[in-house]
Amino acid sequence: MSNAPSRRPRLLAAGAATVTVVLWASAFVSIRSAGEAYSPGALALGRLLSGALTLGVICLLRREGLPPRSAWRGIALSGLLWFGFYMVVLNWGEQQVDAGTAALVVNIGPILIALLGARLLGDALLPRLVAGMAVSFAGAVTVGLSMSGEGGSSLFGVVLCLLAAVAYAGGVVAQKPVLGRASALQATTWGCVVGAVVCLPFAGELVREAADAPASATLNMVYLGVFPTALAFTTWAYALARTTAGRMGATTYAVPALVVLLSWLTLGEVPGPLTLAGGALCLAGVAVSRSRRRATGPAPERDGAPATNGARGREGAREQA
Repeated sequence: MSNAPSRRPRLLAAGAATVTVVLWASAFVSIRSAGEAYSPGALALGRLLSGALTLGVICLLRREGLPPRSAWRGIALSGLLWFGFYMVVLNWGEQQVDAGTAALVVNIGPILIALLGARLLGDALLPRLVAGMAVSFAGAVTVGLSMSGEGGSSLFGVVLCLLAAVAYAGGVVAQKPVLGRASALQATTWGCVVGAVVCLPFAGELVREAADAPASATLNMVYLGVFPTALAFTTWAYALARTTAGRMGATTYAVPALVVLLSWLTLGEVPGPLTLAGGALCLAGVAVSRSRRRATGPAPERDGAPATNGARGREGAREQA
């Protein structure tokens, strides 16, 4: 009975992370449609404007004030790297390489998040996290190889995807300390606004391309802004505030598996055995990285008094989601 209050935050964080992963997976399908009519910068700007407008309305309804001054540095950095630079470079990179190569290179991001989190934030590289990320990365490699086309990659495109992975990792690590000072909604809203400002040089392209784009492409761009950006980045921030950057990064290894499933259901792209095996590995790795050490029996008593549980409590806190 006493465990119910402590389990509720973990369950909410796990639910938020699940929403994020599902919506980010759906974004790959929408980007494929919108990217046929919009250039990388215009697509990023349209997505960020839609997201910023949605988040702004929610902030007004909830009467969210401005973040504290101490949070602005991290918000500006994550907005520049993750909301702005990452989205443009990833869109550009996916036009230069096949989907499999892009997935392979971008999936270096969670590994960089874990390493940067350990170096800059003091996060522990727990054995379960390292093992789970190794399994998931092997699955991502398998999915990427199964999706790779012939002659569809370029060195320039690989470099762009690598830059996207670095920007993604840097943005996450910059956002983590912010969430101790500002709410998830504040961090996401103003990060999105910063990203939109960074992408304003593409405003002319967005206006010209929107005039000729089919309605389906524009609707997909708006969808990207409202759901995979406004909603999913907020649920991401909510979950990130309650766990380490490394463990949240490892959770995103479920995205390739869900992309395979969504492509199968919505685009009729039937995955082969190698793709299915890679997706299963991705999910297995996430399960390992999110697992916790099993509780042991009561601590031995000394001189008739139970031993303190402080060390065990600290260990549990480090592994808490």
